[in-house]
Amino acid sequence: MHLIESGPEDGVPVVLLHGNLSTGRFYEHLMPGAPESLRLIAPDMRSFGETEHVPIDATRGLADWADDTAALLAAVGIDRPVHLAGWSTGGAAIAAFAMARPVASLTFIDPVSPYGYGGVRRDGTPCFPDYAGSGGGTGSPDFTQRLAENDRSTHAAASPRNVMNASYWSPNHREPGDREDLLLDEVLKSQTGDDGYPGDLTPSENWPTVAPGTRGILNALSPKYCDWSGVVAIAEKPPVLWVHGTADIVVADGAAWEIGTLGKMGAVPGWPGDDAFPPQPMVSQIRDVLERYRDAGGRVEMEMFEGSGHFPAIDARERFAELFFGFIASAED
Repeated sequence: MHLIESGPEDGVPVVLLHGNLSTGRFYEHLMPGAPESLRLIAPDMRSFGETEHVPIDATRGLADWADDTAALLAAVGIDRPVHLAGWSTGGAAIAAFAMARPVASLTFIDPVSPYGYGGVRRDGTPCFPDYAGSGGGTGSPDFTQRLAENDRSTHAAASPRNVMNASYWSPNHREPGDREDLLLDEVLKSQTGDDGYPGDLTPSENWPTVAPGTRGILNALSPKYCDWSGVVAIAEKPPVLWVHGTADIVVADGAAWEIGTLGKMGAVPGWPGDDAFPPQPMVSQIRDVLERYRDAGGRVEMEMFEGSGHFPAIDARERFAELFFGFIASAED
């Protein structure tokens, strides 16, 4: 596994897991101003960045990422509970880690819903028994091809640079030129195909005619395999911080990338209607689960970042850093 890190070797360990189609480098800007007592570790996860591209077993949800994180911590000699932050896909991974191992705290940064991505109702039950409308078949072939070809242009909406700027942060935010190019380089390191992005698929008789396969990242995010609502049952509940950008179009109640929303908009033909396949209320699902966590005795802080996109750690970096590092300090007390 490739990683970047900062802080003393004996510092309080804080592990930062990135989201889909990104790398640990997306956290790099937080390191120079971090408290000197913290050891920040930001790895590239399986199928992304410079970490060895090994297959993702989607039937385990994000447990591969959780187990890889545990193995990394063992390799670098950390044997105490760590603070975990997870952005988007990384949110499901830190939850999977915490459901199997003690942790010091959990920070969810616009995480994937506790019931996965696509094809479920508010309570997490599937719109169709085979979870049609989620998984590898829902990825954009145009975007995937451009990703595989290392397209650095701005020629099409599906160009990786345009997708990054349109969906990773607020449309009002742009990274400085060199930094934008650096982060685009990181996106373009993503593994494509059945074992990476988007993954394989299963034909379905249900709309939109595709159901999850068993390999690759989008299948690992399918509600068929991804379910972190079980955090409510953790016996020793770590403190939780949930950060959400109100202008997020990736994780939202009616996310622009989710098949139910796309069907309702007419972008995917044949949508069977709200009764059969409503847009997924992702933010409401996150809130529901974390309120149950609080009701079961857990400490939960919820922070809405007005106008921020999918990654407030970049488009509201100063406010995020103050909140995040303050939360870590409070969890250590």
